[in-house]
Amino acid sequence: MTSLDATADAPAPPPAAAEESAAAAAGPLAGDPGLVGLPSFIVGSIALGLVLVGVVPATAVGASLPIIMAATSVGLLVATVWAAALGQSAVASVFGIFAGFWASYAVLVLGLLHNWFGIGLTAVIDTEKLFLITWLVVIVILTLATVRLPVAYTAVFGLIDVALLLVLLGTVQSSSGLLKTGGYFVLAFAAVGVYIFFGSCSLATGGKHVPLGQPLMR
Repeated sequence: MTSLDATADAPAPPPAAAEESAAAAAGPLAGDPGLVGLPSFIVGSIALGLVLVGVVPATAVGASLPIIMAATSVGLLVATVWAAALGQSAVASVFGIFAGFWASYAVLVLGLLHNWFGIGLTAVIDTEKLFLITWLVVIVILTLATVRLPVAYTAVFGLIDVALLLVLLGTVQSSSGLLKTGGYFVLAFAAVGVYIFFGSCSLATGGKHVPLGQPLMR
């Protein structure tokens, strides 16, 4: 009899022992990374959206950076590592992409304010265009690549695409109206993120999931 056969013939452990074994195997690699990643994403989105709609003066472009740097970027990085440790590759990819977006936004604003990169005043707008176009391309790719997710996630990514496009056009045309409209779209995708977060919290606390909609593609 082979060792595999011996294992198959062995008596099953009692239910209590099986549950303890499963818990030990899970160890720290359990839970939902979205419970960290989603609120981190939401708080940075709200802060940026409020800046764009004019809650602070136009000259206070760095007003959202304390939240984005210390909460959003760090929280999304933690969620990325957590998801990757669980083997949730798609979740880790999403959180990792947005961790990169928010961190690079903070570096861009600080760099331009303090002239870290030697970019002259005449090249500031072009630098912002480069940043916005690059991230718009990446988020559009993410939107198209994740259409098998529930439609609530597609809605978040789609709203981000529109917000980036509006901010890009507002930057190119020096239009405060387009920038403000982009800010409202930022607040809109933050609101959808809040809805998804409530669903995750409901499941984590023993409740029912909230409907996230059918995927656009199966």
